[in-house]
Amino acid sequence: MDIKEVMIAFFASLITVLIITPLVIKLAVKLGVTDKPNYRKVHQKVMPRMGGLAIFIGVAVGYFVSGLHNEKVTAITVGAVLIIVLGILDDKFELSAKVKLIGQLLVAIMIVSTGLTIDFITIPFVVEKFQLGWMAFPITILWIVGITNAINLIDGLDGLAAGISSIGIATIAIMAGLAGKDLILLMSVIILGSTLGFLFYNFHPAKIFMGDTGALFLGYSISILSLLGLYKSVTLFSIIIPILILGVPIFDTTFAIIRRIYNKQPISAPDKSHLHHRILAMGLSHRSTVLAIYGLGVLFSVSAIVLSSVELWGALLIMVSLFVITHVIVETVGLVNDQYRPFFKFYRKVTGRENN
Repeated sequence: MDIKEVMIAFFASLITVLIITPLVIKLAVKLGVTDKPNYRKVHQKVMPRMGGLAIFIGVAVGYFVSGLHNEKVTAITVGAVLIIVLGILDDKFELSAKVKLIGQLLVAIMIVSTGLTIDFITIPFVVEKFQLGWMAFPITILWIVGITNAINLIDGLDGLAAGISSIGIATIAIMAGLAGKDLILLMSVIILGSTLGFLFYNFHPAKIFMGDTGALFLGYSISILSLLGLYKSVTLFSIIIPILILGVPIFDTTFAIIRRIYNKQPISAPDKSHLHHRILAMGLSHRSTVLAIYGLGVLFSVSAIVLSSVELWGALLIMVSLFVITHVIVETVGLVNDQYRPFFKFYRKVTGRENN
């Protein structure tokens, strides 16, 4: 693919968002699509949301400028439109978690029905090709819905979700370029341009929030980009690569689920014990907290790129190193606080370490 075409698509999306976002801010205020402060939120004033609409418009411009509309991506495009509509409705009317989940499942089912699935996995030293059979459908649906929501769960500070998404999408673009996967590269670059354009207005102090419109759209986009990279066949370690690219939101989401299960709360229940809340509690400023989490995102992304080009033992070494780093982070930022202790008490009991 001509690098000039890629750059034109990138800047078309970027410039479009830079121009359109102030108009989306006015539209959000006029329609009353705003985010009001409460006990669990960091911002102290009413903020316009629905900023994801600006990201989507930028992507749409890049979609046509690049000629991507001529590719066979109809289902993916329709899915993106449906996700945007779902996000806008949620930003305006605050839909229930059940309604949003049903909408996401319908979109995921539509994508899977086109044949975009993970059909088999290769496990080193165990089996060369493990056919998933009928499990390919629910696993792929779970992949799309899970990653779509992972971005939404970290959208708690100015520029956090947009920045982490940008790091992840840029990583996918680099890996797609190195692998010669032009379609994934072009799609990634278009989405990246739009997200960076929005970050100009969303970084602290933010002028607008992306809302569920943006968080769901970016989550959906990343799930599709990673799924295209895994299309049909994956190895045990290649499926870990997109998980590493999304290391921060997956890390935070995992602990949120554990925390809520052991506190007997609904998984969708909000709280103030996410990674960014804990780092803020350590005394870092809003901006420093976001930059620190960006650094963590870059670490995971670089690890993903390296993992894609090393042999088995190198991959194992990287994974062990990341496990140690994750453990240090958990201990350092105080994620093992009173709300987490039931899980770790259970863990110590099961492993016989209760009295240690």
